[in-house]
Amino acid sequence: MQLNGVSAHSCVDEEKEEVEECGISPPPPTRVVVGYALTSKKKKSFLQPNLILLARSKGIQFVSIDIKRPLSEQGPFDIVIHKLTGKEWSQVIEDYRREHPEVTVLDPPDAIQHVYNRQSMLEDIADLKLPDSYGKVCIPKQLVISTDPTSIPDEVTKAGLRVPLVVKPLVVDGSAKSHELFLAYDLFSLSEMEPPMVLQEFVNHGGVLFKVYVVGESIKVVRRFSLPDIAKCDLSTSSGVFPFPRVSCAAASAEDVDLDPSIAELPPRPLLEGLARELRHCLGLRLFNVDMIRQKGTKDLYYVIDINYFPGYGKMPEYEHIFTDFLLNLVQSKYDQIPVA
Repeated sequence: MQLNGVSAHSCVDEEKEEVEECGISPPPPTRVVVGYALTSKKKKSFLQPNLILLARSKGIQFVSIDIKRPLSEQGPFDIVIHKLTGKEWSQVIEDYRREHPEVTVLDPPDAIQHVYNRQSMLEDIADLKLPDSYGKVCIPKQLVISTDPTSIPDEVTKAGLRVPLVVKPLVVDGSAKSHELFLAYDLFSLSEMEPPMVLQEFVNHGGVLFKVYVVGESIKVVRRFSLPDIAKCDLSTSSGVFPFPRVSCAAASAEDVDLDPSIAELPPRPLLEGLARELRHCLGLRLFNVDMIRQKGTKDLYYVIDINYFPGYGKMPEYEHIFTDFLLNLVQSKYDQIPVA
């Protein structure tokens, strides 16, 4: 296009040179393109109409990535978000990150893989050096059973764990089976379970857990109903291993329920901010959530029982505003870091 005999591209180039000469970083693009590679289930829960409409009003466009085509031939993208499993996809994303350092990829495959292992994910919590000014953050005693389930009674006794025990598959691979949880009332019934698995001591917590959603530097915490407390008398009269439903479903919300204040009170904000900050650093992730409980009968003793990558943000209040602001801030910070000539 010509403007009074001058190319429009020339005008843009001259303006860019003037901006750089003045020591000003170039402005971010007026349109932000976000490529996404998600399962159909995740796409439905995350890319809800309200999010798409709000994103569009802010200049954000979500574009589906065709996993059957080379990723480098698609786009160009400013940001890529993904939650697919498998070594092949991990390699595709890793190669793309190396070839396109200008694109922000959420998140690195090796960092994601780390939290897919329930043993390593919680060990990171134990290694954190958090101040205890607002409370103490721990993990339940746990034991990994890799092979022979018949050795479980002896292994549990050696490790000093006590029933009841929460039984979880060791690896989270996106399948429904990897999210199946069980409660074991006696050790010998555990020999019926299929390794590899993680055994965690059950901690009474008033039947309420706190889901702490992390989106970059933003956090949002909500209450969810969990398993009820288990009395000592129940242990003497119960045996076996019982499945229990996932407690993170939307129907399990405990936000508008009249609860005992000692159970319902949210963890202190400074505690959550410190935990999220440390986990962002050590995990290398920006999209995750933490499941926390408060031990019943205490005011400030918390346990982290699970960490999930790219959780169900559609269940998080105001997620549309939090997520779109996060995406825009990512792009702005990237342009702020461009060295001025």
